[in-house]
This record gives sequence, structure tokens and C-alpha cells, in this order.
Amino acid sequence: MDNIIEIRGLTKKFGNFTAVDGISFSVERGEIFGFLGANGAGKTTAMRMLCGLSFPTAGSGKVAGYDVMTEGEQIKSHIGYMSQRFSLYEDLTVNENMELFGGIYGMKRGDIADRSCQLLHEISFSDHADDLVGSLPLGWRQKLAFMVATMHRPEIVFLDEPTGGVDPITRRQFWDLIRAAAARGTTIFVTTHYMDEAEYCSRISIMVDGRIKALDTPQALMLQMDATNMNEVFVKLCR
Repeated sequence: MDNIIEIRGLTKKFGNFTAVDGISFSVERGEIFGFLGANGAGKTTAMRMLCGLSFPTAGSGKVAGYDVMTEGEQIKSHIGYMSQRFSLYEDLTVNENMELFGGIYGMKRGDIADRSCQLLHEISFSDHADDLVGSLPLGWRQKLAFMVATMHRPEIVFLDEPTGGVDPITRRQFWDLIRAAAARGTTIFVTTHYMDEAEYCSRISIMVDGRIKALDTPQALMLQMDATNMNEVFVKLCR
């Protein structure tokens, strides 16, 4: 496998405050990479730099082959992004959301229609294409948001706490979608506060106070920390 994300010494300062302090890591193509940390650890700031939404103060790196310091716009066109707080327009139908975001991603109208049919069929939701998104349960909105983030077949999908607030069964179904996308070669970069979900990742990094304090497979981290699950690992590192 080749690395689709390569970061060295990435730093972000706001005045005298250092939000991200010289982090270095790589992510392999097709990997499910968990990016964990307590609130305020710097993971959201780091993710914004990787998505081309914020430029680093120092350091270097590439995402999908593009420089994080100078090629933010090119990065944006090669990634998908899903936020917990806002992903879809609730006053538009499912189809209208797909048409809107497909257009934003630069897709042709015919390709948008074909891709929408394919994605809705994958999650057995074709009969609800004309439903308003705001009328759907949260779990369905989150699954649809993931599908929209993959409309343009991006090389990497960034997921920022994608399963927050949904029930355990829906979370499990959502992770089935993640694993299926990774099996097709899409790299998944995900943040989560659910430590059982962290165990689904290929590898995990854990940020503490702007630095990466641990990075390995879930099994290796549990062994290193003499822990029986990832929740114990997280508490030991972040307490």
C-alpha cells in the first residue's frame, strides 16, 4: 500500500496558543484511520488543515498528493467530508440534496442521476428519494450524508463524529457502510467519541494537548497499555 496522507511536524498556532504541536503521521490508501482525542485536544483543528480549510503555521505534508501548505483547493476536490452538525439541507428532498452536492463536486447531471440511483439502492432507500430530509430519522440522515460525501468517488472521506446521537444498531449499520467503502479502496479518516467504534479502525492515533501521544493498531495499543478495551486505553492516556 502507498500512503495517501503524509504529515511531518504539522503545527497550528493562534497567537501564543499552540492548538496542534508538530504532529507527524501517515495514512495508507484504503485504511480506516481513527483520529481520537478529548475535547480541546486539537483534532478538529488538525482535520481542518488536512481538508484544506486552514493553512498550517509550520510543518509539511500531502493529502491525496497535494501540498497542505499551498494546494488547499486541490485537496478539497479530491476528498469527501461529513460533519456531525451539518451535512444535508433538511428543507430539500433526498434527490435534491444529491443533485446539489453532486453539482458542487463538479459532476455532470447525468452522472449525478446515475450515482444517486446507485447509492440509494445500496442502502435500500430508493423509494424515499422524494422525501424531505428533515422528515427522516437521524440515523437515516447520517447514512445519507455519508453517501452524499462519496458521490464524486473521492480518494479520502473525512468523517467528523459521524454517529453522534444515533442508536447502537444504526451505528453498527453505519460502520458496515464505512467498511464497504474501505474495501473498495476509499480511505476513511474518522473521529469518534465511541471507543467501541475505535476498535473497528485499522489504526488509531490519540491526541493529547495538541500532540499525538499514541499511534498503533487497537490491539497493539491495548497490549501496550495493559487494557482490555479501547476505553481503558483512552482513559489512561488522556486522564
